[in-house]
Amino acid sequence: MATKVLMPQLGESVTEGTIAKWLVQKGDFVNKYDALAEVNTDKVTAEVPSTVSGRIQEILIAEGETVSVGTLMMYIVEEGENETSENSPEVTKQTEQSFVPETTGKQPEMKRETINQIEKPTQQGSRGKVRYSPAVMTLAQEHGIDLSLVMGTGIGGRITRKDVEKAVQEGVPAPTFTQGVNLDTEEKTAMAYTTAGLTQEDTRKQNAVTQAKAQPVPIGVGDQEIPITPVRRTIANRMVQSKQEAPHAWMMVEVDATNLVKLREVSKDEFKRKEGFSLTYLPFFIKAVVEALKEFPMMNSSWSGDKIIMHKNINISLAVATDNALFVPVIKDTDQKSIYGIAKSIEGLAQKTRAGKLSIDDMAGGTFTVNNTGTFGSILSQPIINAPQAAIMSVEAIVKRPVVIDDMIAVRSMVNLCLSLDHRVLDGLICGQFMQSVKRKVEGYGAGTSIY
Repeated sequence: MATKVLMPQLGESVTEGTIAKWLVQKGDFVNKYDALAEVNTDKVTAEVPSTVSGRIQEILIAEGETVSVGTLMMYIVEEGENETSENSPEVTKQTEQSFVPETTGKQPEMKRETINQIEKPTQQGSRGKVRYSPAVMTLAQEHGIDLSLVMGTGIGGRITRKDVEKAVQEGVPAPTFTQGVNLDTEEKTAMAYTTAGLTQEDTRKQNAVTQAKAQPVPIGVGDQEIPITPVRRTIANRMVQSKQEAPHAWMMVEVDATNLVKLREVSKDEFKRKEGFSLTYLPFFIKAVVEALKEFPMMNSSWSGDKIIMHKNINISLAVATDNALFVPVIKDTDQKSIYGIAKSIEGLAQKTRAGKLSIDDMAGGTFTVNNTGTFGSILSQPIINAPQAAIMSVEAIVKRPVVIDDMIAVRSMVNLCLSLDHRVLDGLICGQFMQSVKRKVEGYGAGTSIY
């Protein structure tokens, strides 16, 4: 009896995944919990483990292919069982891996209804507002695709990214008008826009963007075409979505980090010897941010459409870059950690990121983001908000500069802290007060500061 391996649901709103790499081949023997494949989704890259010990009978999905949650990916013949072909009677007795949701694979029956002389497909028995994944919505917006005209092939008739990509390539069906109704072209066009929930001006703008995107980029001799990976596409979509939806505002404060530099200098060697990893400046800045968030809890908020969510827990999202991608793992309950505890969490998440071992839980639940651009020598930056969070702060490079203190010039170690904020949630007053609080806390570090 063979075991079916289905595409798992690697996240609450994830509806599809891309096979980044198969880690096994047909005929290989695998033990229970061995990794079978690396799967990319909108949220995370994860390994799919085997829940049985056995031999790989068949691999059905190619590397690079994107399929819906619940799609059959491979067969594993368990230990002690005879191999069966896909068409043999035994296949009907196959069991599914327990970590994936059970699906029937049956698509919902579709019907057509006429609205304002326009016919459009609707799902039989569907109620309320149709929900789409962020990747589907962003891709549709980029290409001016009306999702109400796209036929979904996912579970329960949901529209997947593959459906939208097909619509981009082949186009979507035009609205069908009831025969016998005498409407001129302008009236039909206006009615089509109304049914889609758009104004004609909206659609003209979307068409202009689509046409601009469709223009091929000239490729010169020696130019290299780099395929867009799922991770890079996700990053691009989220950044575009954040900039389009959140009205960004920006501010920066100068901070005198001289005493912090001295504190780290006298502590780093002993810390490295004792703990086994380096003590960087970042944990000190995160600790200052966390303490300021306690003073101004509105900064620890998220935009949620018709309401603002002010979070009780303080979970700091940390931007971590690899050679070809950017990940944002989360330090949970950061306000309950010492500087050492924050440093240890950063080290652990950085190692997991570089090894490609981040889990869904590692990436979930962030309430405020800190970005350490100073490691690249940057002294001024304007970060993009990690939506739906209300703000993100960049810590720039610490550099020695001449400053005026008590009407005298002194050389001090200075750092710029840059904040991008969602103006739907936050205003300049509270953000200015928050940044001044962070500044005071960083400048207050000194010989008496406890790392533990």
